[in-house]
Amino acid sequence: MRLSSIALTAGIFAAAGGLSYVSAHFSVGQIESHTRTTLQQAFRTDGLDWADIDTDGLQVHLFGTAPDEATRFAALSSAGRVVDTARLIDQMLIAESTADDAPDFSLEILRNEAGLSVIGLIPTETDREALIGLLSGAAGDAVAEDAVTDLLETADFPAPPGWDTALRYAREALRELPRSQISVTPDRVAIKAIAESDEARRALEAELTRAAPAGLQLALDITAPRPVISPFVLRFVLDENGARLPACSADTIQARDRILRAAEAVGLQGEPDCPLGLGVPTAEWGDAAVAGVQAVAALGGGSVSISNADIRLVAPQGTPRDKFDRAVGVLESGLPKIFVLQTDLPEPPEAETEAPAPAPDFVATRSPEGVVQLRGRLADMRARQTVESFAKAQFGSTSVHMAAREDETVPEDWSVRALAAVEALAMLSNGAARVTADTVTVSGRTGRPEASTDIAALLADKLGDGTAFEIEVEYVEQLDPARGLPTPEECQGLIVEIIGDRKITFEPGSARLDASAEDILDELAELLKQCGDIPLEIAGHTDSQGREEMNQELSRDRAQSVRDGLRERLVPVRAYTAVGYGETRPIADNDTEEGREANRRIEFTLIEAEAPSDEATDAEQSEGVLDAEASADQNPTEDESAAAEGAEDE
Repeated sequence: MRLSSIALTAGIFAAAGGLSYVSAHFSVGQIESHTRTTLQQAFRTDGLDWADIDTDGLQVHLFGTAPDEATRFAALSSAGRVVDTARLIDQMLIAESTADDAPDFSLEILRNEAGLSVIGLIPTETDREALIGLLSGAAGDAVAEDAVTDLLETADFPAPPGWDTALRYAREALRELPRSQISVTPDRVAIKAIAESDEARRALEAELTRAAPAGLQLALDITAPRPVISPFVLRFVLDENGARLPACSADTIQARDRILRAAEAVGLQGEPDCPLGLGVPTAEWGDAAVAGVQAVAALGGGSVSISNADIRLVAPQGTPRDKFDRAVGVLESGLPKIFVLQTDLPEPPEAETEAPAPAPDFVATRSPEGVVQLRGRLADMRARQTVESFAKAQFGSTSVHMAAREDETVPEDWSVRALAAVEALAMLSNGAARVTADTVTVSGRTGRPEASTDIAALLADKLGDGTAFEIEVEYVEQLDPARGLPTPEECQGLIVEIIGDRKITFEPGSARLDASAEDILDELAELLKQCGDIPLEIAGHTDSQGREEMNQELSRDRAQSVRDGLRERLVPVRAYTAVGYGETRPIADNDTEEGREANRRIEFTLIEAEAPSDEATDAEQSEGVLDAEASADQNPTEDESAAAEGAEDE
């Protein structure tokens, strides 16, 4: 009994040890594969295709023959950005040089509070120790000579013309630059530095430019800390004297450029001052400023003033109420939540009696191009959000523009009427739906013969007996979706025409659609909406690089992404099938880059009602296949790379 317990315990420990060994071995393999793949990608990005990598646990061996010392140093620097330099073992060689193989000499000087670093490749005839001493002396007492990090390499070639001149200028510039980066080549010096103030920056730029020797190219990038602006303000005025920007603040260059472009679009001229500073109340300051300027433009005049998160819009005297309401509604929709809006519509001074305020209304319009505008009055912010969300669900999020403003005086059932009007508008190809206190009016054109009846039934159900409604809908045969629909075969030919020589692309190593594929999917969506529920197979294909299982899974995910992209564009995709074939169906030679490029693709195939016979030729089997090649690289993701050890990473 006791012996059995001992044996059982020993077995458990042995199993645990074996499991630990297998796990450790697998983990090491994962780390090695990931490191190797990442370094290969870095070398390709930097144009160092001659370099090779081998991994041994945490150690990374660098092999290959560099064309010159500078290129070898570049490979070391590139690898050092990916892994700890202590893990790198340099076994690279340098090709035998000829008299014409003189390298590109360069020097990088980095100076900050921590000290001085000198990196680069210099001629052997340049006295290295003297150079370090001169640079240390130029940096002053703040940097001792023994505190300089020397990462210089030398090459036994004569110094090129201009080299000594550039070094002398860089040394003198270093005296004035306590926090800087100075890059030196024989004919050019580039300086990046930080000045204490904007005034000091201008003085420093003038001094460095004046001291530059003739014939030396000088590139200056000197910045200064931004001042604190309090409060952040903006004021834009548009009147009979033109557009003016008396006050302006911005937190980023991008925000400033957007504000100035919006003002210039309304007529602002010259070069107005819009300083950059710290203290912005929200990162969306630029959005609020642009929305305010655009509101003034929509009114045709007036002013907008912003102080931190308070914004005030003043319309010109006599502005029509509906025009004012529309501009305010658009501004409210475009303002970030933190901002508080106040509006002012001055009455004309010559008005002897106060005219009664116009009755509130809500209007939803749909243009022939499908653009939907919502304007007028809604009860509150919740009602605005509800109506806008419902409209986006009916027409698509990119087609709806909300320009309605809040008005607590509207009737209690106003939101119900507005939602019913939007739903009725969705039954029209184009038209308008208007809600007033007494009635709901729907007018427009449609390609549905039963639209008038359906709209009447909808309004009767939603509005009840207390609200009258009017329907003026015209049936237009040319708008009938059932008229002139293309056949599945015609759709197939049209897809070929739309795609042409273009490609559906993805982000490297993933199933995420690249931005360049959006236009193709938009055009395909417009066609496929007319084609109806045709049986369509969306097939993903890859080249032969990487593991077969991984390629099959990636191709399937990419096909599914295309299907999802079409569904998001309101295409009926119930009859569509997403399939991944991986590397099993190549159409070109995988041994060449051109062949691999051709094999990476997305194909649209019309699914026939009957399966093809066994005697069908290859050409017959491929009939209807629409090649929409996916040109994205087959780069595995980081997790996939670990599982695809040894696969070439494109």
